[in-house]
Amino acid sequence: MSSQTPRVAIYPGSFDPLTNGHVDIIERGARIFDAIIVAILANVEKTPLFTENERITIIRDVFKANKNVQVEAFSGLLVDYAQLKKATVLVRGLRAVSDFEYEFQMALMNRHLAPGLETVFMMPDEKYTYISSRLIKEVFTLGGEITGLVPAVVEDKLRAKQKAKKK
Repeated sequence: MSSQTPRVAIYPGSFDPLTNGHVDIIERGARIFDAIIVAILANVEKTPLFTENERITIIRDVFKANKNVQVEAFSGLLVDYAQLKKATVLVRGLRAVSDFEYEFQMALMNRHLAPGLETVFMMPDEKYTYISSRLIKEVFTLGGEITGLVPAVVEDKLRAKQKAKKK
């Protein structure tokens, strides 16, 4: 066993719902880092489709075979959470150039607040670059097909919520 400090990364987001683009980035991050923490931001300004606990359960289910993938919720400043978890890297997904400006600003602010915390940008597999959680919710709500864009467990949970609403 190496005496080197474990490389812990945090992949923050709402993950409402988890998409295959997220899964792709988490799987690849898990190969690069000793541990990757999928950190669900408790955002009181948004009304999520899935509760915090539902999202934690879904993501843990999807990654149950990946021992170095952890899932937690957090609130407050991401840099404070990263310090608490002894993380040295933030993983952020970029789907398109339009994501870059916001993510670049956030990376610079995080660097200002925590100079030792690096941000790594990862692009999902090209077949997922157009997918966002918001778009998945919209397409699903309007009756569109989302098979192959989200893990099967997410699709099942979406259908269950839709069925429960109709009752």
